[in-house]
Amino acid sequence: MTLTTRAVLSGVTQTLKALDAILDKTLVQAAERKIDPAVLLSSRLAPDMLPFTRQIQLACDFAKNLVARVGGGENPKFPDEEKTVEELKARIAKVLAFVAAADDAALDAGLAKDVTFPRGPSATVTMKGEAYVTRFALPNFYFHAATAYNILRENGFHIGKQDFLLGALDA
Repeated sequence: MTLTTRAVLSGVTQTLKALDAILDKTLVQAAERKIDPAVLLSSRLAPDMLPFTRQIQLACDFAKNLVARVGGGENPKFPDEEKTVEELKARIAKVLAFVAAADDAALDAGLAKDVTFPRGPSATVTMKGEAYVTRFALPNFYFHAATAYNILRENGFHIGKQDFLLGALDA
């Protein structure tokens, strides 16, 4: 099987849409339980882990960075200023639009090219595009998406695996 970036991006799109739907469920359940959704934004699984808002921001960043770095296009900058669930949903929507507009030919060509990206404040790493996608961008994307989901579960929200896999069986 040959990896195509559009196949990869279909999974990224599915997961971003699932996160968006999970945020909708969170708002409904928070209202029912009289919980201020803003309280959830700073929730984390462990003291040394990033909070919920940052998990969503990073999942979005790894998705858009994959497209821009492998496709060779402009990488939009989204400041990390979201303070509400609605603002997180807007960020997801911007990333979904960016992913949908990606040039498939440029992305596929980028799999064989070098991708250089920052690693920490003063270092860079260079990898072939395919290795970047499969060994760095996707694992990080799914880690942060799953961590956001798990933070909500830890806080008692009724979401399940099918919510995370939204649309997975709609082939």
